Amino acid sequence: MLTSDDLAFFAVVATSASLAASARKLNVTPPAVTQRLRGLEARLGVRLVERSHRHLGLTDEGALVAAQAHVVATALDTLSDALGDRRNQVSGHLRVTAPHGFGRVHVAPVVAAFVRLHPAVTVTLDLSDHPGAQLVDSSDAIIHIGAAGSMSQIVTTLAPNRRLLVASPTYLARATPVAAPADLTHHRCLVVRENEEDVTLWRLKHGVLGTATMRIDPFMSSNDGTVVRGWALAGAGLAIRSEWDVADDLVAGRLIHVLTDWEAPPADVVAILGARHGRSARTTAFLSVLRQSLAPVPWRLSVT
Repeated sequence: MLTSDDLAFFAVVATSASLAASARKLNVTPPAVTQRLRGLEARLGVRLVERSHRHLGLTDEGALVAAQAHVVATALDTLSDALGDRRNQVSGHLRVTAPHGFGRVHVAPVVAAFVRLHPAVTVTLDLSDHPGAQLVDSSDAIIHIGAAGSMSQIVTTLAPNRRLLVASPTYLARATPVAAPADLTHHRCLVVRENEEDVTLWRLKHGVLGTATMRIDPFMSSNDGTVVRGWALAGAGLAIRSEWDVADDLVAGRLIHVLTDWEAPPADVVAILGARHGRSARTTAFLSVLRQSLAPVPWRLSVT
């Protein structure tokens, strides 16, 4: 007979690369994991794991137990959330996913403040290169910058965030003037490649003149926004970057806002929630603290 503790134990084993990794997650010794796994297999009368020195794989029976362990864990989490909400208690484990740069600067400090306010909550903050709606089943809240994908998800806006065309004074001093969006086709353009977006198609919008679309030939590209910002600071070319990322550089004069009457499509800071996660008291409380930390919008205090 399986217990909830057995399922919780095997869920850790099933999602680990090795028994040693399982031991680290469970904070026990590898022999203890091996002994407990053997005992579980003996009680069930089936082999759950194929073991090797470098790899841990599930048998068909092991995959079945792991799937049911996930179902039971989800049901227990949902029940715990519902009971906690009825008591107005903020407790349980909060899973937050955020982009690397924004997560380090704006989310991590809020997590630290949040657990001080709610000591009954534990938190996992995962920083991802491209957090998106596909992670919603494993996260309570995904902090995302830009348009959210699936309309089946609950999305709440946390703060506005413009995207600005910027370059360093060094680059602008030696390059031909940028007087209109069409001039960009003759400049060195730096781009961030992410998701499946067509990064060679730049769109800028003017309040009176409407939208201008340019097909640019990227001079340098990377899948890391911090790298592209660094290239812009080094004078390598023009880049479209989030306002939150370059506000300090603009104030300090390290970067200059080019074509100030034109803006790229905004990339607001949003939270993507699953239907179940969106109802938990801890998720609601965390988003409230995060939204308060972004009001007034910190990157709007120093740049217009």
